[in-house]
Order: sequence, then structure tokens, then C-alpha cells
Amino acid sequence: MATRIRASCEDCGDVELRVDDVTVRVCIDDDAGSYVFRCPGCDRSVVKDAEPRVVELLVASGVDVTAWSMPAELLEPRPGPAFTHDDLLDFHELLEGDDWQQAFLDAAPGGSASDVA
Repeated sequence: MATRIRASCEDCGDVELRVDDVTVRVCIDDDAGSYVFRCPGCDRSVVKDAEPRVVELLVASGVDVTAWSMPAELLEPRPGPAFTHDDLLDFHELLEGDDWQQAFLDAAPGGSASDVA
């Protein structure tokens, strides 16, 4: 008898899956686990966080495991102030203008539109 896995989809509710329908993902940097499957009802990709015990049960059932690492960019230094909601609104307003490219290039350190041409 094939192993069946019960999971839930936000749209379809509880669904039954085969072992081959599920993939466990484990981050090698912090051991965070999750599993992913494509819902047989709506065909959407569903990702769920998984506690270590759930990961162990799924792997013991024969589910494939994929290890992944956080991007190196997360560890890079970020000079300057943090990007705020106000910065986002200012950027949005800048993009609404016809001269946004010129304004963006002029604001860049040492940059101007003439440098690009």
C-alpha cells in the first residue's frame, strides 16, 4: 500500500498526496524546514513551514529532501540608512513623472544622464 500524506491547501482544504507529490526543503544555514506540493485540486504550488518532527516524518515516509542556503547577499554590509516607507513613496512619485530617468541618474553618486549616453 502506497504511503499517503495529508496536507492542506488554503483554497481547497485537506488534500491527499503521494510521496512523490511532496518535497521537503531544509535550510542548511538555520535548519528551518518546509515542504512544498502542487495542490491536486487547484494546481497551485503550496509551501508550508515544517517543524523538525514533521520534516523527520516526511523524510521517513520517503519524501525527497532539498537542501538550500541563504543567499550570500544577506551577509553583505549595507552602508547608508535603511530604506523606509517614505523612501518607497518618494520613489513611486518619482516614477510617475516623465523625467524619472533623468532625476534618477542625477541623484546617483557621481552620475548624470550624459554619462550613460
